[in-house]
Amino acid sequence: MVSQTAAPPSPVGAPAQDVPTYAPGELAALAARHGLTVSGARPSLPAYVRQLWGRRHFIAAFATAKLTAQYSQAKLGQIWQIMTPLLNATVYYFIFGVLMNTKHGVEDFVPFLVTGVFIWTFTASSITAGTRAISGNIGLVRALHFPRASLPVALALQQLQQLLFSLGALTLILLAFGQYPRPSWLLAVPALALQAVFNTGVSMAVARLTAKTPDIAQLTPFVLRTWMYSSGVMWSLDHLLKGERVPHAVMVALEYNPAALFINLMRYALIDSYTWAQLPPHAWAVAAGWALVCGVAGFVYFWKAEETYGRG
Repeated sequence: MVSQTAAPPSPVGAPAQDVPTYAPGELAALAARHGLTVSGARPSLPAYVRQLWGRRHFIAAFATAKLTAQYSQAKLGQIWQIMTPLLNATVYYFIFGVLMNTKHGVEDFVPFLVTGVFIWTFTASSITAGTRAISGNIGLVRALHFPRASLPVALALQQLQQLLFSLGALTLILLAFGQYPRPSWLLAVPALALQAVFNTGVSMAVARLTAKTPDIAQLTPFVLRTWMYSSGVMWSLDHLLKGERVPHAVMVALEYNPAALFINLMRYALIDSYTWAQLPPHAWAVAAGWALVCGVAGFVYFWKAEETYGRG
């Protein structure tokens, strides 16, 4: 790093008084005139977006490599990409559907439950992956220069790829329980697109937080578990709210919970018995708002700390 007051060494035999000195402002002007910039400085937001777009092939390849390696040590390999959410749904069905009888009054409970589990897992896994985006790839961060947002974006893309495997199993379950393709199934595409944007934004925000304070990663599973129970994954929030005296503020918070919204939109798209009346008012608009706000805010929040990742 160049000193603000030091002058370049004098040639041999040159008088000391001939060596120029520079004020800090003059040094900055000299550097700018010759195209020099601060090493590791954060680029402008438009430039950062362009850099990230330029790394799109790396992001896709990194996500695919992570997905392929995820179960590489297991004998069943990639089959676990489908088996894991199915086993989770089976456990939840036994505990909540059978033992706690939350299926009472819920039509098509198995499709209802499995859809909720798969869609919730998409959000939870994306956020969990975000906690490891920087710390889990610290060698890559310190060795190479690239937009650091590539990492949480790639990990969110990995979870989207994982969801696509799960949707194949979900389709078979829906067919087995009498839910056949209909035009509303097309609504699953925009619902998943909005959820993917939301997940990526939250993942980037969590990635910055855990890069600075790693202990947050230890708290994340507890936060996600609480969020899951309040998102209607295993039971109908509509039936729960109608059967209990719930404060209005709590009712609004539960109805406009982003995870619950994305789950309900997918249930409405895929399950015949799940009607428009069971969705909160303006569900699509609110879901789009969550995606836009969290996607943009999470990206900007991550970008603002770009020069700090991998240091310290």
